[in-house]
Amino acid sequence: MIKSLQEIGFAEANMNTVWSEHVQGIMTLYLSRKLRFDDMFFGQYKNSFDLDRSACLKILEIGCGPGALAESLHRWYPNAHITAIDRDSNFISFAKANIAGVDFMEGDAMELPFEDNSFDVTISNTVQEHIEPTVFWGEQRRVLKSGGVCLCLSARKGLRCAAPCLETTEKEKVFWESVPQPEDDLEEFSVCRFPKSESEIPASMEENGFTNVTTGYAIIDLTPDALKYPGQMAELMIEAMRKNDIEAVQSVRSGHTDDIISVINSKYDERIRLYREGIKQWDTTVSVTMIIRGMKQ
Repeated sequence: MIKSLQEIGFAEANMNTVWSEHVQGIMTLYLSRKLRFDDMFFGQYKNSFDLDRSACLKILEIGCGPGALAESLHRWYPNAHITAIDRDSNFISFAKANIAGVDFMEGDAMELPFEDNSFDVTISNTVQEHIEPTVFWGEQRRVLKSGGVCLCLSARKGLRCAAPCLETTEKEKVFWESVPQPEDDLEEFSVCRFPKSESEIPASMEENGFTNVTTGYAIIDLTPDALKYPGQMAELMIEAMRKNDIEAVQSVRSGHTDDIISVINSKYDERIRLYREGIKQWDTTVSVTMIIRGMKQ
């Protein structure tokens, strides 16, 4: 359940924790992105990023969440100095406590707290759709140096096929049917107010002053039973889904969630058992990330 801003006192609060507490939890976001930005997938991103790995680049990640992409960038571009910002205080606190080698700070993508011509690269992941385009692109052009690169990662429609043991139970269906609908929709949180199609995003980048615009795609196949994945990563895929389902229930903020969480844990415990015993389910999640690259002249 997503509460209205009035209910949570957002207008009066100085700490920006709306996203982590009411839209996507810290561990849900961190674990899912940690998988998508695992080193084994770097090759898919590298070609579209087209950055010099040996250069001492100044890279700014905008809307970094709990820091999984910035963490990977630190490994992928070892000579770069990486700064990562997010408005959500909880995300930044988590990232500072758990990720080394990156400068994390609170900051607003609509008013970047940096001087003009400060960075060689700006990068964002699933941020474009939440910010008015002229502001989103304009602030990045402002802080980029001449010849700097803007990278925009955008989640596209993927697919998910669940294992039979993870299908929604009747108890869960009853629970979710009993949850009152929120008084205000996601628009009040500025969530996905500016969605764009695969053709509209690069066009928008060009319209807002970037040149040499190119596009590419990273197709991330997360199938625990696939032999190409080591056991630790396969189980992380399962645990990431468990955390997502549990945090969704916890977001309801009801006193009657313990039973449902117990049901969820039982399902995922069974999925882990099946995996460890070699009983294949072939459940899969495939994510599609569009990568748009442009330059500031």
